[in-house]
Amino acid sequence: MQNISQFHQSTSDELNAIKDKVRSLIGSANWGEEGRYKEAILKNVIRKFLPKKFALGTGFVVKRKSTNDPHEISKQIDIIIYDTAYPLLFSEGDFIIIGAEAVNGIIEVKTNLKNQTPENVIKKSNEMGKFVFQAKANRGSTKPFFNGIFSYEGFTKANASSLKSSLSRSISDFTKEDIYVHLYCVNHVSLNDDLFIRLDKNETPSKYKLYELKKLSFSFFVSNLIYLVTKEYIEHEKALWFPSDKKLHELQ
Repeated sequence: MQNISQFHQSTSDELNAIKDKVRSLIGSANWGEEGRYKEAILKNVIRKFLPKKFALGTGFVVKRKSTNDPHEISKQIDIIIYDTAYPLLFSEGDFIIIGAEAVNGIIEVKTNLKNQTPENVIKKSNEMGKFVFQAKANRGSTKPFFNGIFSYEGFTKANASSLKSSLSRSISDFTKEDIYVHLYCVNHVSLNDDLFIRLDKNETPSKYKLYELKKLSFSFFVSNLIYLVTKEYIEHEKALWFPSDKKLHELQ
């Protein structure tokens, strides 16, 4: 198991090494461009694990309220995970416009979420999750999908705990108007390479839990994404994808 753990820790090493290499080249004056590169870095790492039937892009999701209504379009989403069996409305490189039925997951990527008004990021992610879920529900699918926030840096245990509280308040607000919120709200958050938040749907009501996972947060984020979109394939191989029992690392 030690080798498996080291293998997954190398995901953090890889992400951090490329991040630092880009920062050293472009400097702090170009942090806007750095953000775009960090989306690309994360997409490239996820692609190495994702089955070929899925692809990743950045762009917009389109849906219809009903057959006769004009279409609606989402806000721009940093990373969209989609099933390649569905056609794209538009694509140019990694930029896509796609129907909601094809979407299996969405991710917001931040260099430092703590400096980005986390409550606004959470609200946007929940709204985009609801946007996609409602479109899929209109077609008869109420399966949960991956809704993630990924922050490369900026968090300690204390402010990660505060973020967990913000996530809990956000789901409470949505629950007042939608009993299905636990199926589409933010369900996985990676903070630095050590801190990880996950929505536990096995509890009633669903509850956010915070874990300290030494150099494994990035890997657990990616593994949970793979597990959610390909669950039937790795159900019996969890030890290969989750090298540590996160229950042993839960922070109160």
